[in-house]
Amino acid sequence: MRPVLWSVVAALALVGALAFVGVVQAARKAPIEETGRYVAVKGGRLYVVELGPADRAPSGPPLLLLHGASGNLGDPREAIGRRLALRHRVILVDRPGHGRSDRLGGREMASPARQGDAIAEALDQMKVGRTVVVGHSWSGALATNLALDHPDHVAGLVLLSPATHPWPGGVAWYNSAAATPGLGLLFAATVAAPIGLVTFDKAIEGVFAPQKPPPNYAERTQSKLLLRPAEFQANAQDLADLKPFLQRQAPRYGSIRVPTTIITSDKDNIVSPELHSKALHRQVRGSRLVVLKDAGHMPHWTETNRVIAEIEAVEARAH
Repeated sequence: MRPVLWSVVAALALVGALAFVGVVQAARKAPIEETGRYVAVKGGRLYVVELGPADRAPSGPPLLLLHGASGNLGDPREAIGRRLALRHRVILVDRPGHGRSDRLGGREMASPARQGDAIAEALDQMKVGRTVVVGHSWSGALATNLALDHPDHVAGLVLLSPATHPWPGGVAWYNSAAATPGLGLLFAATVAAPIGLVTFDKAIEGVFAPQKPPPNYAERTQSKLLLRPAEFQANAQDLADLKPFLQRQAPRYGSIRVPTTIITSDKDNIVSPELHSKALHRQVRGSRLVVLKDAGHMPHWTETNRVIAEIEAVEARAH
């Protein structure tokens, strides 16, 4: 090899080594600590990530962040989890059948109550007591169910664009198809996944509308894990079975007694503020309703400072 070429290679190697050292040093100086692990529960394992301050004791009860439909724990972690972890212990869970978690059972696991049972069991295994539960969208049903059925694990609620009440109509045709026993998994593998790859970016834009999604949202959150056939079917079943579940659960909301803040947006085209957030506010005594102006379905991404402030306010009341 020519001397000049050797010099170029050596220079590139040096740059690479320095970059690696920089990455390692940055990691060592990171203000938060992050650990991910599997927690054994009935029927399989849930994947759990814990975040917290690296240089001080966390403040207040832990914060349990629950992702919505068509996603995994990467969504709340990247939006608000890391910032909250500068001061608080943050627990994130891939819901059953999503991300890295097992489904833990069959179609019955589409129920928020069954998912709540599994998450409560995981918290017991982790020796975690009461938490402030932050639930987005589909997990509005899950978070409120935890407050109703597992009150020993809930010190407060923050609900972001929550789905909490039955609505007119059903779900998208492709979710109905994928949720079908037997052929649903074949549909998810042969139709939904290929079409989903082509339309994924447009779908993300629709969820964020009228606001814009952040750059590299899909990569940062690993949201394309949804396109795996088994996860796509699990997600479809979660959505298809949600309405009848909420018909049974909605009359119970008056029993919720923990500090509760409901955050919705006046331009949310995914979950109606009138049918869900405002109805829940009327039922939960002492709840706080926040209506964000000119915002869409993803306030934890687009109105991050406000959402974090509201979470910390509930955490302070939940001491």
